[in-house]
Amino acid sequence: MADHDPVPESAIECALAQFHDAAERLNLDSGMREILANTKRELSVSFPVKMDDGSLKVFHGYRVHHNETRGPVKGGIRYSPAVDIDDVRALAMWMTWKCAVAKLPFGGAKGGVTVDPKALSEGELERLTRRFGSEIGMFIGPERDIPAPDVGTNAKIMAWLMDTYSMNQGYSVPASFTGKPISIGGSAGRREATGRGVFFTTQEAYRHMGLSLEDATVAVQGFGNVGSVTAKLFAAAGAKVVAVSDSGAAIYDPNGIDDIQYVIKHKQEEGRLPPEHAGDHLPKDDLLTLPVDILIPAALESQITSANANDVQAKMIVEGANGPVTCSADPILEEKGIPVIPDIVANTGGVIVSYFEWVQDMQAFFWREEEINDRLERIIKEAFQEVAAVRERDGGTYRDAAYTLAVGRVVEATEDRGIFP
Repeated sequence: MADHDPVPESAIECALAQFHDAAERLNLDSGMREILANTKRELSVSFPVKMDDGSLKVFHGYRVHHNETRGPVKGGIRYSPAVDIDDVRALAMWMTWKCAVAKLPFGGAKGGVTVDPKALSEGELERLTRRFGSEIGMFIGPERDIPAPDVGTNAKIMAWLMDTYSMNQGYSVPASFTGKPISIGGSAGRREATGRGVFFTTQEAYRHMGLSLEDATVAVQGFGNVGSVTAKLFAAAGAKVVAVSDSGAAIYDPNGIDDIQYVIKHKQEEGRLPPEHAGDHLPKDDLLTLPVDILIPAALESQITSANANDVQAKMIVEGANGPVTCSADPILEEKGIPVIPDIVANTGGVIVSYFEWVQDMQAFFWREEEINDRLERIIKEAFQEVAAVRERDGGTYRDAAYTLAVGRVVEATEDRGIFP
């Protein structure tokens, strides 16, 4: 960005600023910039759901396709009160770059419903899901758009969506959604894939820098599916997980949380971190400024901003969530000498294994979990190596390098395909 440009904070402003920075480095012409800065298609729906008390309530949902030049579009569906069209546009764009970095044959998409899923009964949640699935069905299909879980959704919701799509088609279509239960075409290793990918990326970044994870201190913000898996893998590798947080609080033990499996179990069963844990209980946002070797924001976007970036003491940040570091925070962290391994590299594990699930469903032939994890490790570490090579060649940050690589691949595909007609 030019020095006089305002620093963006919203997700869509940040996504566009990151793209235009890459476009400058790649010397893209105005036509190509306009193509890639815009979404391919957008669907906004309002739909009624019958609640348990017999009343009707209208919900609002979205599905956005950013770019399909490299193949069918791929991206999650999130249920959150914060879902709006601009956030979905940003997340869809990030998915395009994420798939390109990992060299997956997909473009980017995203969707969601503006709802707090915790406020609904299971019956209400199923009715909402099936109605939303029918509303966006015209966009969906294994050769067009293959959604997956995201914040507020899970394998059960993907099962309802896949069943709804299949009933409307008149036959079973397992490849229409990924992140499903294994019993209906889900892939082994899918639930742990994003967290495992964050771990593999950090492991490769440390190897690249000549460092060892042994006794490295780690703080994980967000203790859902991604954060809990990441924490468990770091602990197993000999690192010290000294802090974890969820939406309510943080636990901090500078000597390392030695019962991480118990913390995970309590969170899964009770929906919160154990209040009786021996570690210090801190306000959840304090975790972001602890003195650790590795900070992993694995919750939501816009967690590290210009308001708190100066207080960050971590030696490295690895983005487990989508867009957790805002554009206004990036230059502050760069000036402090804190490398940020960006989301479009670090959290690609979920979409990589979703790709594996789609391939397995399309060919009706399934792989062992060990094979899936091996393939995931190879692809995501190779992606980091390619990003690191671009950074060494061009300078700048890891985010700069990742965007140069990703946008360049989408530009190449666009030029090779040409413009119809």
